[in-house]
Amino acid sequence: MSLSTHVLDAVSGRPATGVPVTLSDAHDDELASTVTDDDGRVASLGDDLAAGVYRLRFDTATYFATQRITGFYPEIVIAFEITDAAARHHVPVLLSPYAYSTYRGS
Repeated sequence: MSLSTHVLDAVSGRPATGVPVTLSDAHDDELASTVTDDDGRVASLGDDLAAGVYRLRFDTATYFATQRITGFYPEIVIAFEITDAAARHHVPVLLSPYAYSTYRGS
C-alpha cells in the first residue's frame, strides 16, 4: 500500500513547496506529518495503512504566508476511504487562494 500527494499552485503554475501535510485516521489520531518537497510532493505517507477512513490536512495558511498571499482557506482537509489496502493511493491538490480541487490520482 502506498499513499502520496502532490500540491500544485494554480496561480504560479508551479509546485507548492513547503506545504505542511498531516495524515490522521478516522478518530483524528495523527499518523504522519511532513511538508511537500521542492516538486510539491510527498512521496510516501503512512506505511501499512489498513482499509478505513483517513484525513489529509494541508496547512495552506503557512504556505500562503510564505508566498505573501492572502488566502480564503487556511487549511484543506480531505477525507478519503481506503478500501483496497494493497493498492496505490495518490491525492493531488490544485491550490489557489480562493479555490482548490482534488481527485484520486494514479
